[in-house]
Amino acid sequence: MATSFPSQFTVIGTIALLSIFFIQISSAQLSTDFYAKSCPKLLSTVRPVVQSAVSKERRMGASLVRLHFHDCFVNGCDGSILLDDTSSFTGEKTAGPNNNSVRGFNVIDDIKSKVEQVCPGVVSCADILAIAARDSTVILGGPNWDVKLGRRDSKTASFSAANSGVIPPPTSTLSNLINRFQAKGLSTKDMVALSGSHTIGQARCTTFRARIYNETNLDSSLARTRRNSCPTSSGDNNLAPLDAVTPTQFDNNYYKNLINQKGLLHSDQVLFSGGSADSLVRTYSSNPGTFEADFAAAMIKMGDIDPLTGSSGEIRKKCNVPN
Repeated sequence: MATSFPSQFTVIGTIALLSIFFIQISSAQLSTDFYAKSCPKLLSTVRPVVQSAVSKERRMGASLVRLHFHDCFVNGCDGSILLDDTSSFTGEKTAGPNNNSVRGFNVIDDIKSKVEQVCPGVVSCADILAIAARDSTVILGGPNWDVKLGRRDSKTASFSAANSGVIPPPTSTLSNLINRFQAKGLSTKDMVALSGSHTIGQARCTTFRARIYNETNLDSSLARTRRNSCPTSSGDNNLAPLDAVTPTQFDNNYYKNLINQKGLLHSDQVLFSGGSADSLVRTYSSNPGTFEADFAAAMIKMGDIDPLTGSSGEIRKKCNVPN
């Protein structure tokens, strides 16, 4: 029996190495100048649409960042979250983490329409999501980065995959957050940095009700304020800012809030609760430049999660339906 273990582990190890190799190959096919010749006006076409949408509603910037995240965590950054249900599959829009929660689909549709006018059939919806997330961050005062492009769109979506727990819920423990991000090739540092996107945006009462009524590691004045608009048995969709200090400004106040026990979601406050993420929270709370650099690097890494490239998938004509 003992002699069988080395060969078994060699096979498993080889498979693991091959998996990592192929993931690296596919992400290596992404490049910041992918559309330089095929759609040179891409970025200048996308930015004004995002700017207009965020100017009308600052919250939309956070929603577009979140769309990209929820897309990438379910079967990779393939635009699958944008697909409506069809006769052959149930999409991801109505899955637990997304239903009555993810938004901004109309903005992505507007961008796609404009992009199709300047270079039809060239740019994927998955890439539009990545660009819109970056542009939203910059417009709200956050860091800039060069977006890697070249993803293609999936032909299907998966309700079951979106419901499988790969997207960490707002009730997550620290270990759950670390494990979910590690499963996607993202480190604890990446996870804490990406959580900083909660410096913008709002959350529904149903996602933080249990925290404001039951948890003790929450600033008492914040708890009282939030209870006013989030009763124990109604108002599920009532909104509250994730960062009550500067809710529409991309900055590092999110981390300062955590140190002061003002994290709105349970999954926010666990980042500063005596665990392994405490030191990162302290660093980001006092060094905004470090946070912004790490956030940008983590967004690039997240955009590399299992993209469809080459001849895989398709370039959708409309983002909500397969060709």
